[in-house]
Amino acid sequence: MAMKGRLLLVPCPLDFGGTDTASDIRQTLPQGALEAAAGLQHWVVENARTARAVLKRVGAVAPLAAPLQQLHMVELPRPPKGRQAQPAPDLRPLLQPALQGHDIGLMSEAGMPAVADPGAALVATAHALDIPVRPLSGPSALLLALAASGLNGQSFAFNGYLPVDAAERATRIRELEALSRRAAQAQLLIETPYRNEPMLSALVTTLQPSTRLSVSCGLTLQAEWTRSDTVARWRAQPRPLPNDVPTVFVFQA
Repeated sequence: MAMKGRLLLVPCPLDFGGTDTASDIRQTLPQGALEAAAGLQHWVVENARTARAVLKRVGAVAPLAAPLQQLHMVELPRPPKGRQAQPAPDLRPLLQPALQGHDIGLMSEAGMPAVADPGAALVATAHALDIPVRPLSGPSALLLALAASGLNGQSFAFNGYLPVDAAERATRIRELEALSRRAAQAQLLIETPYRNEPMLSALVTTLQPSTRLSVSCGLTLQAEWTRSDTVARWRAQPRPLPNDVPTVFVFQA
């Protein structure tokens, strides 16, 4: 019986692609991760265009095992639109190369796949098939933001996206603040960049003045910044957010 390949979880820079202004990829990914990514010929990715742009940058510092056009690359199935329950897609065919002895890379659009990004279901499928899973070192916006916040890194929860409806969002913020107070737990949130300002406004308006709120904008980018302060001071000294830069929000009551 042939030895199975591995599923490698390949982190991606947080600058979203291969533009002329993209930072040197060696500033955010260690050499070992770059070499491992360069050696892969089979990929499962969130977005093929983004993945090829990242691999082009990888190839500039670590020679690729094959030309970009010859890499075997498939995209993860996108979740169905609407709220109607749909059967989970069968992801086993995406892992067929590993069953034949080839390593496969999993890459999302930014950061660590399967953490605040698609890929967890593929990782679970790999475990079910006894395919070894190996995470590679690289940036995770959530952990970078938590570390920079000064809030409780011993107990924290990631809550993803909050409701878009203003009333539902405010209710959820109050629930999370109450949980944070009871458990002394930091609460992490993300938002689509064009809704950064409404999210910040909702947090500053809804949270108690003594609650601490940390905002990390553009992590690993040249213009990155983190501000961690009480909600009272956020109200007294507001700071605008761009509508096109990923941001992580952390608060603790």
